[in-house]
Amino acid sequence: MRVLSRSDLAKVELGPAEVIAVVEEAYRALAAGLSANPSKLTLQPPDGHSVSYAMLGRDGTRGVVAFKTSYRFHPRRECYYTSLTLYDDVSGRPVALMDCGGIGAMRTPAASALLARECAAPGSRSALVIGTGVQGRQALPYLTAAMPELERLMVFGTHPDGLRAVRDSVPGREVEAVPDLRAAAAEADVVLAVAGPATTAAVEADWLRPDALCVLVGYGLAPSTLHRAGRVLATSAAQMAVTGTDLADEHGVLRPVDAELPDVLAGRAEARTGGGQRIFAYNSGLVITDIALGHHYARVAGERGLGQVIDLWD
Repeated sequence: MRVLSRSDLAKVELGPAEVIAVVEEAYRALAAGLSANPSKLTLQPPDGHSVSYAMLGRDGTRGVVAFKTSYRFHPRRECYYTSLTLYDDVSGRPVALMDCGGIGAMRTPAASALLARECAAPGSRSALVIGTGVQGRQALPYLTAAMPELERLMVFGTHPDGLRAVRDSVPGREVEAVPDLRAAAAEADVVLAVAGPATTAAVEADWLRPDALCVLVGYGLAPSTLHRAGRVLATSAAQMAVTGTDLADEHGVLRPVDAELPDVLAGRAEARTGGGQRIFAYNSGLVITDIALGHHYARVAGERGLGQVIDLWD
């Protein structure tokens, strides 16, 4: 088994277009019934001081089974560990054990970029990113890779260093730091909400253009953007039902999902069914995308001799 640390993986540089292609392939395989993505297990103690997840999946195109685990200790939020273990389901041999933090940081903006590419209204030219954390800094490189036709790029945030990082994330392109969220939302064709839970930003439905697309990854959109949308899409309806409960209406009801991204990519469902349709898209991570991207990284890392090979069971 090849063990790949965070520093090992940092030496493997993949561009946004390459990551998007790997993630799209994983979604298409799921839609074709070649892969499996069971629901994840969650464990949290009564006092809520930590939260743990375990996810299992199988990538049918690569013949790989994998386990992903995540653990976060809340009193020190920087205490977060996530790993991915890959097994070859053809030979039965273990493939790699790796840090999964960087993998997750890339597959998420890749999924958002795919949602934007498939769901944005024809002729979309402007995009607004809400949030300047890890996902905020990754958003525009992936979004512009999937939609090079975007002309106006905007970012809303409150941290100067984060704003600077987002503005520097797409060399050669101007990124406008906007002070008025409502005004910016009214001018954006695509709104990507990637802010953290502490944000006070909350775009309301009536701020948006009639045919706008809003994609929720973290925080930054009010529940009205879901409930008043003309159409609702998600990477996974089942995961949205579990993790999107903060979007429920006053009766505790969550708006149903009209279509899932894998089916849209496979041509089995439509992203838009009419003109002037406002779209809400919910991006929750699927372990099959971690598996596909992790396996891709493991292959490239192995070719370069990175990591440490251990005989754990010998």
